[in-house]
Amino acid sequence: MRILFFISFSLFSLGLLAQDIAVLKYKGGGDWYGNPTALPNLIAFCNQQIHTKINPKPQTVETGSLDIFQYPFLHMTGHGNVFFDEADAENLRNYLLSGGFLHIDDNYGMQPYITKELKKVFPDKDLIEIPLNHEIFLAPYKFPNGLPKIHEHDGQRPQAFGLFQDDRLILLFTYESDLGDGWEDEEVHNDPLEVREKALKMGANIIKYVFDH
Repeated sequence: MRILFFISFSLFSLGLLAQDIAVLKYKGGGDWYGNPTALPNLIAFCNQQIHTKINPKPQTVETGSLDIFQYPFLHMTGHGNVFFDEADAENLRNYLLSGGFLHIDDNYGMQPYITKELKKVFPDKDLIEIPLNHEIFLAPYKFPNGLPKIHEHDGQRPQAFGLFQDDRLILLFTYESDLGDGWEDEEVHNDPLEVREKALKMGANIIKYVFDH
């Protein structure tokens, strides 16, 4: 308990002072390094539009490293396999319960793997769809219909799933939306400006929620 309190305090303090965020490097062979321009572009948008003070260069941190506790926000993406060993799962669980936040953005093909691996982290929790009245869809930008659709993929509706601890959203899994592609440099996917703006604004809502909670 004392260890968790110390970790939580350190995470909170570092988040306030530095507002550094990081990409999560996971095992399993999936392309954790996908969308390299996405997070820098989201950071630039948030710093300009909602006046955050995030380090413009996101860091990279491994799932099993205690370094994850330096970052209030971790971003995870990819197209394929994900694997958490026992140490990874325990470390990630402690991080999330002590105040950290993980955003997992399915870049197409990640869903069956991450769903299975999250059961190692929280055997007693299930991903649940986040209701449209949740504050993550309300501020600073309004998304009355929930998660925006950025890329078609299988043509299914975009869904935002979450894991909660008490009333706090500790993990967000964005599925059939592909926000990260919308955050990338324009020439990467040639998305229209309005589509990219929707992705960036939804990303700003996620960042605001994390720094407010």
